[in-house]
Amino acid sequence: MLARRIIPCLDVKEGRTVKGVNFEHLRDAGDIAELAERYSREGADELVFLDITASHDRRATARDWVTRVAEVTRVPFTVGGGITSARDVEELLRRGADKVSINSAALDDASLVNRLARSFGSQCVVVAIDARVEGDAWRVYRQGGRVATSRELFEWASEVTDRGAGEILFTSMDHDGTRRGFALEAIARLATTLPVPVIASGGAGAVEHFRDVFVDGKADAALAAGIFHFGQITIPALKAYLAREHVTVRL
Repeated sequence: MLARRIIPCLDVKEGRTVKGVNFEHLRDAGDIAELAERYSREGADELVFLDITASHDRRATARDWVTRVAEVTRVPFTVGGGITSARDVEELLRRGADKVSINSAALDDASLVNRLARSFGSQCVVVAIDARVEGDAWRVYRQGGRVATSRELFEWASEVTDRGAGEILFTSMDHDGTRRGFALEAIARLATTLPVPVIASGGAGAVEHFRDVFVDGKADAALAAGIFHFGQITIPALKAYLAREHVTVRL
């Protein structure tokens, strides 16, 4: 069995790492490069950086901090936020990113997924999907969770996978920042029906939640932010716990 991945997520706003609850009430969590270096040293498998206001502000992801991160980390990292073209991707890869994450731009023009997959390979293209339960369905949101769309989670995930996405990063907006556990049923449905890896995001608050998302949620990777940034859980302790629970991780 492939090792499950632990991925700290750094939400970026104005050059700093921030964290909120349900995509709101942001507070400062530290310097981007300092956190990246720490997580790399502690054994994170990958890192994800999301410029959470880039799409809303209609601007590209800031470039300078990407270079700083590449200089201090030894693990692969993904950058997202405001990416709308192959030129944006070329610039981020040149500065050291290993993958890119697209969200609002794909919702604007789904063919962007096809173009990026052809140009850079599916392994480089992560489609991030932010969704929350509305009635009996999971509604997809854009612009950092600010604007509802007509898209439904499972249909949209299937479409972008068919178009060439190499991974799906699913964040449950209902669970984000609550530390009550992941949206296991939705994650398991994605993981068992899609032909690509699924990264689970939203709700991590205890080591048991990671076990649950790998065992019951069938996720390939689990992403978390606040519990790592503010020291509630350390990556070495988490991986040691998962190994004791017979979840395969890289130690």
